[in-house]
Amino acid sequence: MKRTIKTRLLVVLLPPLLLTSCYSVKQTVENSKPNSEKIYWPRDYEPENAGFFVHNEIDIKAEPQIVWDLLIDAESWPEWYEGMKNVKVNTNNNGMLEQKTILSFETMAQYFETVTVKEFEPPYRLSWEAVRNDIRGYHAWLIIPTDEGCKVITSEAQHGFKASLQKIFLPNKLRKLHDVWLEGFKNKAENETK
Repeated sequence: MKRTIKTRLLVVLLPPLLLTSCYSVKQTVENSKPNSEKIYWPRDYEPENAGFFVHNEIDIKAEPQIVWDLLIDAESWPEWYEGMKNVKVNTNNNGMLEQKTILSFETMAQYFETVTVKEFEPPYRLSWEAVRNDIRGYHAWLIIPTDEGCKVITSEAQHGFKASLQKIFLPNKLRKLHDVWLEGFKNKAENETK
């Protein structure tokens, strides 16, 4: 009897949850344009085809090079961004990202052992791919010069079982963490220019 009630409840509640989550990802993709279209997405990670997608932007009153230097200093991220722990650059001793760098980190209570830099174009473009059995993602960064400094854009496309769960149960958590990360960049970069 109890199992039947749980099954009925699941059948009734799951479709609206899925539809709501699918809509929010589609809306995020639409809202991210035209800037997300400037990212060189691997075919498998194009936002329209992603299982989960987030997009964030911020204007920073600092030169692109200042923001870039903070972005590639990966091992310092945990000092000013709460969403990253145990960041380790595994392919060099200076803690800095470079072309084809392999790093590891913990984020959202998940440990990623092999994260590979896929795009490295100083001081404007950086992307990496993180792969695990249950989730894989492509995280891209754009730094666009503006009259007052730069606009920093970060977008992430994901696939896998955990990406599906995140879309349903925590659709805003990653977007909010990326907002915190961008605010950290803004604060550090603007303080360095004073």
